[in-house]
Amino acid sequence: MSKKILVISTSLRENANSEILADEFIKGALENQNNVEKISLKGKNISFCKGCLACQKLGKCVIDDDVNEIVEKVKEADVLVWATPVYYYTISGQMKTLMDRMNALYSLDYKFRETYLIATAADTPKSAIDGTLNALKCWMSCFGRVRFAGVICGCGLTSPNEARMHDDYLLEAYNMGKNV
Repeated sequence: MSKKILVISTSLRENANSEILADEFIKGALENQNNVEKISLKGKNISFCKGCLACQKLGKCVIDDDVNEIVEKVKEADVLVWATPVYYYTISGQMKTLMDRMNALYSLDYKFRETYLIATAADTPKSAIDGTLNALKCWMSCFGRVRFAGVICGCGLTSPNEARMHDDYLLEAYNMGKNV
C-alpha cells in the first residue's frame, strides 16, 4: 500500500550529508511507489515560538511565516522523516525551532503514524546521535499515535558532500526508504 511520506531536511548547508542520505531514502521510497515530498528548511522563514498557545484554539500558529504550510503537510503525511545534522550532540537549532512551532498539531487530527530519523555527525561513534534521537523521541512522546520506525546514523562525516563517498550509508538510507 502506497504511503504519503514527508521528508524534512533541516540542514542549511549546501551539499549537506543529512540531505544526501535523505535523498537516497527518497529514491528507495519512490521505487516502492510511495508518494514522497521533501521540504528543505533552506530559505524558509521560521520564527521562534512565542508560547502564546493560540495555536491550540486556532489550529494554526498566529505567526505569519512558513510554518503553517509545513504543519499542514506534516498533518496530512502518513510517514514523517526528519533529516538533521548533529550539533553539539543533539538536533539542529532550526529543527528544534520547527518542532516547537508545530504545537498546533496537538489539537489537530494528524495522520502520521511513523517517524524516521536520518542524522549525520562529525563524531564517529554511533552514540554521537543519542541526544538527537532522544530529542526526537521526546517530541514524538507528545503524539500518542506515532511510533519510532527507524534511524540512520551517518557518523564520521565532517565535510559537505562526504556522505557520497560512503556506499554503506547510502545503501542503508535507500533500503530504509524502500522498506517504509
